[in-house]
Amino acid sequence: MDQDDSRTDPFTAVVVLSGGLDSTTLMAHYAALQYRLIAVTVDYGQRHHREIDAARAVAAHFGAEHHVVDLRGYGALLRGSALTDDRVSVPDGHYAEQSMRATVVPNRNAVLANVAVSIGVAHRASVVALGMHAGDHFIYPDCRPEFVAALRELVATANEGFAVPQVEAPFLSWAKTDIATHGVRLGAPLELSWSCYKGGDRHCGTCGTCYERREAFRHAGLTDPTGYLDDVTAYPAP
Repeated sequence: MDQDDSRTDPFTAVVVLSGGLDSTTLMAHYAALQYRLIAVTVDYGQRHHREIDAARAVAAHFGAEHHVVDLRGYGALLRGSALTDDRVSVPDGHYAEQSMRATVVPNRNAVLANVAVSIGVAHRASVVALGMHAGDHFIYPDCRPEFVAALRELVATANEGFAVPQVEAPFLSWAKTDIATHGVRLGAPLELSWSCYKGGDRHCGTCGTCYERREAFRHAGLTDPTGYLDDVTAYPAP
């Protein structure tokens, strides 16, 4: 390391890219700001492995440097989550229902964010971008403003003296409808994104993430480019 270790590249952003609607819009957001994009996708053995293929397609669309980090050994240890444990079914219903707690992966965003931060420090990126939003706050404890604030403090402390990227979550107070609207406005390739937690060949339309996606386009008055197995079932908000 040299004497310029504490200086970041102001034009580089590391984006945590799951391949979903939020992170696809996040890529478009930072592309519009003319950042050089480094996309980081984590394979933790998730049931919906299809999202990794979506992430590859999205990264290619933006011409981003893309890295898929293999944490399948980590994911195999996470029993009790519908996303990492085949014995647990993915629940159908409204995304804010308590039944969606079955889709919580313990400490997932902390792990994903810190992987991205490590890459950001190594590449001297000025930004590490996360795509969580207000709709996630109902169920996921690592999607709240308190989590982002604590993460920023940890990143600054853990990397003191080196090039410390700013952790940004620009959609933290946004509804999913706002994100869909923003993505369409920016020309994000939302048709390439993948949301369904069930991991089939098509979006099921009834799991929490599918339903939230359907609802976002409908409430925004936008054409939904997604093909669903069920696009008519409605769930009342809890």
